[in-house]
Amino acid sequence: MTSDVPALVALRRSPVAARRLLVFTCFLVTAVTLTPIVMMVLVAFQSDAESMAARPSFWPGSWHPENIGRAFDLVPLGRYLLNTVFFAGGTALLETVTAALAAYAFARLRFRGRSVLFGVYLTTLMIPSQVTLIPQFILVAKLHGVDTWPGMILPHAFTALGVFLLRQFFLGVPRDYEEAARLDGANRWQTFIRVIVPLAIPAIATLAVFKFISQWNNLLWPLVISNSDSTRTAAVGLQVFQSTNGTQWNLLLMAAAITTVPLILLFFLTQRWFVKGITMSGLGGR
Repeated sequence: MTSDVPALVALRRSPVAARRLLVFTCFLVTAVTLTPIVMMVLVAFQSDAESMAARPSFWPGSWHPENIGRAFDLVPLGRYLLNTVFFAGGTALLETVTAALAAYAFARLRFRGRSVLFGVYLTTLMIPSQVTLIPQFILVAKLHGVDTWPGMILPHAFTALGVFLLRQFFLGVPRDYEEAARLDGANRWQTFIRVIVPLAIPAIATLAVFKFISQWNNLLWPLVISNSDSTRTAAVGLQVFQSTNGTQWNLLLMAAAITTVPLILLFFLTQRWFVKGITMSGLGGR
């Protein structure tokens, strides 16, 4: 009987040990994730000599907040940020509209070949974007869309991922709501706008945030399609910044830190919808 006591004590302590291990792992992952961001901010406030030293010291010997103004003076960073907001916002808006309509059709409308068509549509997720880059550019060029906002936004306004996420949510909405609306005289379009869309706001907001962030960080397509400052985004602008100013890492990282701030603010402002939308979309399949 006494020999079983240590085993019982270890069994009771195991959840505590597991909890401590989980907390330690979370702290470790968080530290690894935040380390590059902290280093970016510290180097951004260094002097030119400190950031270009052979043996760099990440902690600034003296803080230089004037690097913020220098970053805006050397390149049209403000214009790049406005272009990025327009590009990411326009793409996110069109994506949510088209994805919601297509997802509702796949979730509620019955037509021949629906499952096959949806499966084929999902297979496009397996195709790397680099594979379709050249055909997209040729198509946009033939339509005279190079260095224009329609040419930048429209090719990325239709994706299978958005349709999949919203379809999973729509499948979780009880059909009783729609049937009640139909009994009250609403047609299919009115049911979608007045019943389904209000219920799907968390999922739609999540999709919009995902799309906005992905397009904010999109480098390849704007790099190919934009040729002037009028359409150049911040991600492309950082490349121009580096080539224009050599290896002034403090100014380059200051510009990178400035372009990161809007995404951080966006996440904190939409965190409630973000978490709620992911949870509801993940549980919504049937």
